Amino acid sequence: QVQLVESGGGLVQAGGSLKLSCTASGEHVNKRAMGWFRQASGKEREFVSAIDWIGRSILYADSVKGRFTISRDNAKNTVYLQMNNLKPEDTAVYYCAAREATITRDSNYAYWGQGTQVTVSS
Repeated sequence: QVQLVESGGGLVQAGGSLKLSCTASGEHVNKRAMGWFRQASGKEREFVSAIDWIGRSILYADSVKGRFTISRDNAKNTVYLQMNNLKPEDTAVYYCAAREATITRDSNYAYWGQGTQVTVSS
C-alpha cells in the first residue's frame, strides 16, 4: 500500500506561482513512477505531468509545458510540481498519483492522494 498526501495549494493571482508537494509513504515509494493530474469543476480529470522513479523520464501536458516543472526528492519521499505563470484555466483540484510501472499520461495509476485545491484569479 502507498499513501499520498498533497499540499501547497491555494489562491493566487494570474501570473503568480505555487509549488505543490506530494509526500508518499508505504511500500517501495521511491521506486514508483509519480504523476500529477487535475480536475476542474464540471470537467474530467486530466493529466498534468509525470516523472519516473529516478527522475530521468518526464512528461508534461501541452497546456502546462514551459510553465510547470515536476521534480522529486527520493530522500524525502516527495514529488513537487512547481507552477509558474499560472492562468485562471489552471484552477482545479490537483491530485498526486503513483504506479509501479513506467510513467504514462493515462490515469492508470494505482494510488491517489486526496487532492489540493488551486485557484487562480484573473
